[in-house]
Amino acid sequence: MCNDYRLEVDIASIAQDFDDLKIKIDMPEGTPNIEAREDIKISDVAPIVRSGEVRGTGQLINRRWSWGGQGGKPVYNFRAEGREFTSHRCLILADGFYEFTKPEDPKQKRKTKWLFTLRDHPWFCIAGIWRETPEGEAFTMLTMEPGEDVAPYHSRQIIPLTRAQWSDWLDPTVPASAVLRALPKGSLGVTQVYPPLTTQSVLL
Repeated sequence: MCNDYRLEVDIASIAQDFDDLKIKIDMPEGTPNIEAREDIKISDVAPIVRSGEVRGTGQLINRRWSWGGQGGKPVYNFRAEGREFTSHRCLILADGFYEFTKPEDPKQKRKTKWLFTLRDHPWFCIAGIWRETPEGEAFTMLTMEPGEDVAPYHSRQIIPLTRAQWSDWLDPTVPASAVLRALPKGSLGVTQVYPPLTTQSVLL
């Protein structure tokens, strides 16, 4: 499951996209510091948009990715099946996420790293939830059975949302089952990141 993702989009582009979709976004803690990061990893602090006090609105804030689970293991992914999530929904801002596969070359110790991006827009939102913890508020990514783009690489996947779904996910009265589904085949581009290819990477 996803334990590494990317966000290199500037705050102005993020705000403009929400404005274009008529989704009112507040920044109750001031403009968050959103610096370009190639790798956002478990326990890092990163931007999310959580449901606002008014239905269909959101609050752009920075929060920690993962909270402590049983045995102290971080809860960075959370199964979506059979759950409605009638509160504490959030959108996790990203422009790519990574999955890892076993290397074809047995001499290669590190796993092969793949970057998934959305073909029709420079960035996207991942469906998530947040909760209060003794260490402060934190978020996790929801997961489901993989769609056709991810299935060759992993048995589970996080849930990238189309722009048309952002408002619905921020509205807890919209059933989760109406929002949480895999994107159609061909929606995601896949590029091998590691080991680096000797020729230019080609979107699969």
